[in-house]
Amino acid sequence: MNQRVVVRSLRALLPLTVAAFAVAIGVHLTRAEQPPHLLAALLCAVYLLWMLAEARITVRHPAETSAENRTLLPYALARAGTGVSAVLWPLRWDRLSAWMVVPIALFLGAVAVRLVAIRTLGRFYSHHVVRYTDHTIVTTGPYRLVRHPAYTGMLLAHVGFVAYFLNPLSALLLVTLGAVLVWRIGVEEQVLLDIPGYRGYASGRARLLPGVW
Repeated sequence: MNQRVVVRSLRALLPLTVAAFAVAIGVHLTRAEQPPHLLAALLCAVYLLWMLAEARITVRHPAETSAENRTLLPYALARAGTGVSAVLWPLRWDRLSAWMVVPIALFLGAVAVRLVAIRTLGRFYSHHVVRYTDHTIVTTGPYRLVRHPAYTGMLLAHVGFVAYFLNPLSALLLVTLGAVLVWRIGVEEQVLLDIPGYRGYASGRARLLPGVW
């Protein structure tokens, strides 16, 4: 798919996703006297801010030619679908519970991991699969532990988010997101393997979770 078509599609997807989250925040705020709904509104707001913080990266057209971009739109659709399907379903919590701490902490912690990973990768980070002419291997920060910590953070953040707003559709789309992510990583690594030193770096590190994959 042409890069510019992908970028235009992503720019169309963004306001739709923002609108869905704005509606969800408004609905939960109408029931803010109930703590689970107030927490839901806050989580939706954090998710929305996170999405907007990355939006400029998502719609940015790389100066260099993308080596591969067929995974980008399915990846974006799976992410948006997972989030939107979670927040537009009736909330399952009817009172405060200690179990709420687990998904909330996982979501917030994983978002932090993703943002640190993006910052560590710096100008080499892109939502497009790109190999820059001066591409070098980054091995600092979370990249010391896994090859794709930004994806680790993204996936775990959605696990936590979906766990708070759990419903059958969001659970199904979360599985879809995981499958798309595995596909995307495979495509991305075919590009990264051409970078000098990447094979050696990859041989000693898992892709997403140490000891798992």
